[in-house]
Amino acid sequence: MAFLPLLSTKELQRYHRVVTRSVEVRSHFDVLAWLQGDMQRYLPHDILIAAWGNFQKGVIHHDIISPMAGVRSQTSNGPTVTPLLLNLFERWVHFGKKPFALNAGDSGFLMEDSGLRSEVGAALQKMRCAMVHGIIDERGSHDCMYVAFSTKEKFRAAESSTMALVLPYIDTALRQITHLPHQSNQNASTVVAEDRLGLREFNLSQREVEILRWVSHGKTNPEIALILNISSFTVKNHMQRVFQKLNVTNRAQAVSKLMPLASNVQN
Repeated sequence: MAFLPLLSTKELQRYHRVVTRSVEVRSHFDVLAWLQGDMQRYLPHDILIAAWGNFQKGVIHHDIISPMAGVRSQTSNGPTVTPLLLNLFERWVHFGKKPFALNAGDSGFLMEDSGLRSEVGAALQKMRCAMVHGIIDERGSHDCMYVAFSTKEKFRAAESSTMALVLPYIDTALRQITHLPHQSNQNASTVVAEDRLGLREFNLSQREVEILRWVSHGKTNPEIALILNISSFTVKNHMQRVFQKLNVTNRAQAVSKLMPLASNVQN
């Protein structure tokens, strides 16, 4: 990377202090404070959108992190933001899965008509450039893409290498906080159906169903342990019992065996 060799020893130490603060993140507010603080020195932006899920099937969720008033995940319109994110992911793959910058000019980044009426849509129209990079999750259940939007005219070439360096730390930080309620792809009746099916049909405990639900969201054992305030060893033991009760050998099989059946139950 061209970025690090240009830093003095003092600047390298500062960079290390800033990026390693990712392990201290515990809430959405922590992420905002971190990204809008010293991280702006390395990745200047006004809006950061994190998207994850199955981009090939178009089934994704997103988080919006910004100090701008009203520009929040809860106030965004998923169906109108999704096409923009899918398009950027396709471009990222086309460019060899490397960071790339995109200049929007005076028109900004447009969404469908219904999205333009939202605060998020209005804010994206004010953005003039974006930096895009992603992480292909070969072991988990979803890929991730991050888009940094800025009101400045364009990102400098050196900031592409910076994006590649800081993204793993940003990804680590966001994986340590729980999803917001609206980011779950399950409604209340689906959750009830899964609980009933897991408890009755497969003799799962309530805790085992709860852990399996977090697995379905792509969470690792350490992440689940942090969310539920239990040890990773305990999560591992629960998952081993889940495998035995469901007669499966891995996490993907366990999720696919319980979740589709639960969908059939509520129908």
